[in-house]
Amino acid sequence: MTFKIQVVRHERGRLELREGAPPPPPPPPGPVPARIARLLAIAHRVESLVRSGTVGDYADVAALGGITRARVSQITNLLNLAPDIQESLLFMEKPANGRQQITEQALRPVALEPDWAVQRAMFERLVKGSGGAGDKVTV
Repeated sequence: MTFKIQVVRHERGRLELREGAPPPPPPPPGPVPARIARLLAIAHRVESLVRSGTVGDYADVAALGGITRARVSQITNLLNLAPDIQESLLFMEKPANGRQQITEQALRPVALEPDWAVQRAMFERLVKGSGGAGDKVTV
């Protein structure tokens, strides 16, 4: 005799045996634009190190990382992006041709815009490819 069973673990660790084949695994998530996602993660980490006092300031981060202070500023400026834009960047799928749809350099003018509504409009134009992010957008 052959039986197909699945073992299900409940929230408190209790195991349950169920008859039948297990459900198919969920499809893997789409590829994340790795470079931008990494830069956002680095920006959040640098900010937390500076705020906690582990590192004195951005100049110390630059010295420790062997990069320029300007580059540290470029990376940490990504934190100025509206939270929904940061989230979209993390969940954006890579195009079939393998090239990144949006580059960090193209995001710099968006991150420098203080108004999140204008940022969102600039970001939408960037995503759609209907113009440079550096073009001023009015809402």
